[in-house]
Amino acid sequence: MTKALALTIGEPAGIGPDIAIAAWLKRRELDLPAFYLIGDSAFIAARAGILGVDVSTADTSAEDAAGVFADALPVVTTRVAATAKPGQPDGSSAPAAIASIRHAVADVIAGRASAVVTNPIAKSVLYRAGFSHPGHTEFLAQLSAAVSGAVPHPVMMLWSPDLAVVPVTIHLPLRDAITQLTSDLIVRTARIVAADLQTRLGIARPRLAISGLNPHAGEDGSLGHEDQSIIAPAIEALRRDGIDVRGPLPADTMFHAAARKTYDCAICMYHDQALIPIKTIAFDDGVNVTLGLPFIRTSPDHGTAFDIAGTGRANPSSLIAALRLAARMASASKA
Repeated sequence: MTKALALTIGEPAGIGPDIAIAAWLKRRELDLPAFYLIGDSAFIAARAGILGVDVSTADTSAEDAAGVFADALPVVTTRVAATAKPGQPDGSSAPAAIASIRHAVADVIAGRASAVVTNPIAKSVLYRAGFSHPGHTEFLAQLSAAVSGAVPHPVMMLWSPDLAVVPVTIHLPLRDAITQLTSDLIVRTARIVAADLQTRLGIARPRLAISGLNPHAGEDGSLGHEDQSIIAPAIEALRRDGIDVRGPLPADTMFHAAARKTYDCAICMYHDQALIPIKTIAFDDGVNVTLGLPFIRTSPDHGTAFDIAGTGRANPSSLIAALRLAARMASASKA
């Protein structure tokens, strides 16, 4: 039997439960891959009531979830109850969210699920509960050490049908991002991207476009030295590895339609350099993918949206795209 996708509940007070319910309601219309929600069926039923939608839930196991998906939203319990009301995180929020993530990773590592799809969490809520990781991705990397024996180097890719981007440095002040940018970090990131594009997205020879850091990629050193002293040596090292890579390219000319056709992924030097173009092009259906883990993980490319939780206004498009991409990656990995 086909393995279902393990979908975490995310922050219970956010829109994660809303979009999970909305996605399941569209399962036939959109021919969605089977998934199960990890959490508390009573909480999901209560949220469906708040949303005013008719949803049948079924407490099940990961192994049996695909078999019930057509008739009921499969729920695999963590035995950690959630009580938060929409838009109002409470004392149950962090334990419920963390338990769901742990359960999803355990299921995929044990072979009970084909991939992990995570709903948005609220880091501020987790931090108040003593969560010690910088974010979702770092926690997943720590949990994945059970497979490899070492914490991997996770790489964040934002993917859409029209553009895929990877920031080399992520959630850092711009001053710190420039300071921490090194040739080794670029090389390590790009190697992971190339490998995962091959094995998990079925691209036989990935084409990578690497941006410069400074305007006009430094203008031969007149607008900064980093493009010549840090980025260019990294590109040469990647070419010696046999990776199809171009750059450093001026970031302001990398993202128009004709340019996007020349590469499979753009590797950028800092957060906004990568995320502004993809969120402009694919705001509603972009997917956050974590590369470099020993399992597949995708996520909607948005936050908890406390202001619209429980209103029925949350758009499930990004979650639907994340589910579809996770299924595609699982299929390519199996092949």
